[in-house]
Amino acid sequence: MPSDVVRVIYRKYDGSAHRDYPARRLAEDDLGVWLGVTAGTSSVYHGRPSVEQIPFVLLVPHRAWWTGMFNPPPRTSEVYCDIASPARWESDDVVHLVDLDLDVVRRRGTGLVELRDEDEFAEHRARFGYPDDLVVEAETAARWLLGALGDGTEPFASSYRKWLALVV
Repeated sequence: MPSDVVRVIYRKYDGSAHRDYPARRLAEDDLGVWLGVTAGTSSVYHGRPSVEQIPFVLLVPHRAWWTGMFNPPPRTSEVYCDIASPARWESDDVVHLVDLDLDVVRRRGTGLVELRDEDEFAEHRARFGYPDDLVVEAETAARWLLGALGDGTEPFASSYRKWLALVV
């Protein structure tokens, strides 16, 4: 039986620390593994100790080049998707992801969907030597998310709300 707590480890392409935090396994379905993080959870952000101020739910898809973070108010981003390598599960209780800089965000209230950090992606692509196939996968995932966050595609429309209610 899978562990109730999963350690989520994001690194950058060069192996440097990005994010690291424990999350509670809420469910697994055809979309992926749903993880919940409550306010007050100790975490590491860019290699520095931090504490999560606002709870969220993370969807780690089974085989996609992104993760989805679903946020309650007052966070201004309702949905925040990191373009990342497909998840590599070290065990039932540790998942590794490589953050690939690009983010697709849906703003609360306005519903505006935006692509962020294209400059960081271009900089890291040159500095770290992102392979061409990785660039294609990252850009394809970003384009798909730009549409999916705006057109009612699940899990971005409403299905995440039942999981978010468990951590708020």
